[in-house]
Amino acid sequence: MGFLSGLFGKKEAPKRQLDPPNKLLKGDMLTLDDSFALPAQLRGQQLKVEAIHTYEYQRSQVCEFLLRGHSGTAIFLSYIQEDESYLSISIKINRADVEQIFDLDAFAEIFEEPGKATLVTNTLSAELDAEFGQWLSDEYHQVEFAGFGYFHRQDYRGLTPPQDDNGNRGEGFEGYSLVNNQDTHAVDIEVYEGGDTEVMLTLYRPLSDIRDYWPAS
Repeated sequence: MGFLSGLFGKKEAPKRQLDPPNKLLKGDMLTLDDSFALPAQLRGQQLKVEAIHTYEYQRSQVCEFLLRGHSGTAIFLSYIQEDESYLSISIKINRADVEQIFDLDAFAEIFEEPGKATLVTNTLSAELDAEFGQWLSDEYHQVEFAGFGYFHRQDYRGLTPPQDDNGNRGEGFEGYSLVNNQDTHAVDIEVYEGGDTEVMLTLYRPLSDIRDYWPAS
């Protein structure tokens, strides 16, 4: 009877496969590597997908996953597909942090034509170094100047974001980016209409940094 029950009984549905991470949905969880190559905010952390956003550019779209763990720190993850696929992982920093991490006169040059600024990281206090040291490189060079895009607080994977002018186009912004010579660290800046500015410290990491996936259903 056990054989017959197994043969004709209801089988458990296979779990969703989340590898690569572009298949993540809201509520899914992932666990990151516990390597000391990762900052403390990431090392060995179990993170839950809290929201899914879309960056819309003239010829491309990028899906962004907002992740949070026990610390409550917002982690922004994107899966980048180029010649070699990799992870883009970012945290936001506030103006006070920017003022301590970088020289403000040099930082202001990022927004001036021709957009070829160089940024050198200041010597950090012990507190700042513990929090941001592994997110930072010694020096950056600018690779993007005033690139226009729209930020959508929705998931538009496989879809075309709304194009109408009735508040459904997303939030328009100009993007500025700097990377280090090894292409491992970046500083990303988004300036929105009205002047609101977001500054992100970004790491480019291998897909193997994600050790486990936990689908919500």
